[in-house]
Amino acid sequence: MKKALFFSAAVLTVALARGDKIVHAYDRDVVVREANYDVSKIGSYTLEDPLTFLDGRKVTNAEEWGRRRREILDIFAREMYGQEPPKPETLITELQNEKVTVGGYAKRRLYKMWFKPDKSGPCINWIVWIPRFAKQPAPVILFLNYNGNHELVPDKDIPLMEAWCRFFGNGEFDAAKSEQMRGKLQDPNIAAIFPLAMILARGYAVMSACYCEVSPDAMEHKQNGQTQSDFAYTGVFELWGKRDPARDDNTTSLGAWGWALCRGMDLAERIPELDTKRSVVTGYSRLAKAALVAAARDERFAICVPNQTGGGGCPLAKRNYGENVSTQNRAFPHWFCPAYAKYAADPAKLLTFDQHLFLACIAPRGLLIQGFDEKWFDTEGEFLAIKAASPVWRQLGLEALPEVDYPKDFDTSAIGKNIGYVRRSQGHGFSGYDWMWTLDFADRYFGIKK
Repeated sequence: MKKALFFSAAVLTVALARGDKIVHAYDRDVVVREANYDVSKIGSYTLEDPLTFLDGRKVTNAEEWGRRRREILDIFAREMYGQEPPKPETLITELQNEKVTVGGYAKRRLYKMWFKPDKSGPCINWIVWIPRFAKQPAPVILFLNYNGNHELVPDKDIPLMEAWCRFFGNGEFDAAKSEQMRGKLQDPNIAAIFPLAMILARGYAVMSACYCEVSPDAMEHKQNGQTQSDFAYTGVFELWGKRDPARDDNTTSLGAWGWALCRGMDLAERIPELDTKRSVVTGYSRLAKAALVAAARDERFAICVPNQTGGGGCPLAKRNYGENVSTQNRAFPHWFCPAYAKYAADPAKLLTFDQHLFLACIAPRGLLIQGFDEKWFDTEGEFLAIKAASPVWRQLGLEALPEVDYPKDFDTSAIGKNIGYVRRSQGHGFSGYDWMWTLDFADRYFGIKK
């Protein structure tokens, strides 16, 4: 067995005494713990108080919460999501194409974004729709997509994405398969949809880019002749220099995807028709994690709506139900920094933080968590996490999470003005219900009257 240098003797003692296997996943050794779906085996755990500093002092006002928030973000940077990437020294945004679309109700723009003065190196392609008949700058929704901007609507003027994509064949770019994806999210029979006309009719602009252009997300531990994580650390990672192999908190893919959403906000601030003070960042699954990372780190996002994040996003890790620290580090080592693997043996005992603290970093801004009925995603763990984060909003003089029990499917009683939770049945992805709840929450938060 390769010795994991970041494993403490206590961690190894716990793992080996229980007879756990330890496997090597690229740059870390990980204790093997399979997903638990038996509620009786969850066990006891203790959650840290988001309003108590590490030195034991209590948060009593907004200024102190700002310092405590920074303390929490530093913990997650060291122990889970890796260090936040720096802002780019150069940001070039260039309009490539504009036309009236969506039956005349919107202006659609295509932008290219570069980070070097000579426009070499990484480039992110953004698509933006702006309501044509808005009487004032429109609130804006930002999200990353999975397969390229062309999957959002059947618009032949939107170029096919040219980046490597895990969903095309064996992860290789395939133009024929990519063309088949054009407008796929307008199919009402699939789990994930993009109701563009409805979003525009509600008065919102929307912008998106493909996460594959930021950091490729390999499925296998070997890809294009590289290890999974080495391949993931291409794309925008070339902007940040050589990774330090001695560190266990280097920037991760989740950090890079969150960074890209922040650069989307940079672009939005350059578009006069957009009101970035009224912004919503969202995403589902791994890209919901990215949205959460972006909003926690960047206070310019007014609302965060993480949808179906799975483990490592909204659910409590200490709860030991569904996806866990071990499965995350074995399957997706590029999502989390190596430091996170040391907690896999027994998160309930070893973790000194949990996801409720990260959710609290959104305060005093808006937060709506959306879940769905899949045991792997632990919807109750999501609810318990946001419930544990809720006192921060109350401490800041805002309405906290409504005091209701774990809601049933489609029950919106846990959605408050500033913070809320809702879940549903059916498939994985953005459904019409999810978009409706998002827009309703944003309207209420922004004080938009219809």
